[in-house]
Amino acid sequence: MKWRSLEESAPATEIRPLREILAERKESITKYVPAETQAINSRTVAELKRQEFAANILAIGATVPEFCLPDHDGKNVSSSDLLSQGRLVLCFIRGRWCPFCVAQMEAMNLILPKINESGASLIAISPQTVKQSFFMHDQHRLRFPLLSDNGNGVAHQFGLTYTIPDEQKNLYQRTFVNLPFVNGDNSWELPIPATYIIDREGTVLYTSASEDYTERPEPEDILQVLTGNLRG
Repeated sequence: MKWRSLEESAPATEIRPLREILAERKESITKYVPAETQAINSRTVAELKRQEFAANILAIGATVPEFCLPDHDGKNVSSSDLLSQGRLVLCFIRGRWCPFCVAQMEAMNLILPKINESGASLIAISPQTVKQSFFMHDQHRLRFPLLSDNGNGVAHQFGLTYTIPDEQKNLYQRTFVNLPFVNGDNSWELPIPATYIIDREGTVLYTSASEDYTERPEPEDILQVLTGNLRG
């Protein structure tokens, strides 16, 4: 299945809400993905929600751990350097194989100029290898760094990481989502998708996270927090 980019699917003069793009992708999955596959993914999400997994992540008011990770070009990027320049919008994503992660990254890419105008910068972190991040950055024409968190070390510190259950692991293996290859380790761990806004002192100002990987915050909401028109 080919996922159209936001630039392909949206008029040049209008940025469509991300929720519309995600809804279209969900509809395509409902039509074309086998019901058994959908049920396995739904059960995984339901179990994470039953555990209230997202309730235990790094919260508003917390101080983020310092980190230094390689970007899509293999260049080390540190949180201290980023925060010395201003506030930081930080997105944790699953990887380039996830159509919902792709949609979110393309949507954030479209508002990057406004993020920068607000005095903030934008990065995304995933467990995928530097090579996979390079492919994603190049294919989707992203203009912000994609950092590789090998072994989900930083995601663990944010409280985001879970181990994929055997049922879903078997599904991924059958459908060629080869996480050991994509991520460069055999942990079969992923972060739940999460978006943070962090101030220059390293304090969390805003967070949005969901056990459901098909849900992502609206980019316009991120901009409103950055401009002081919406509280996190």
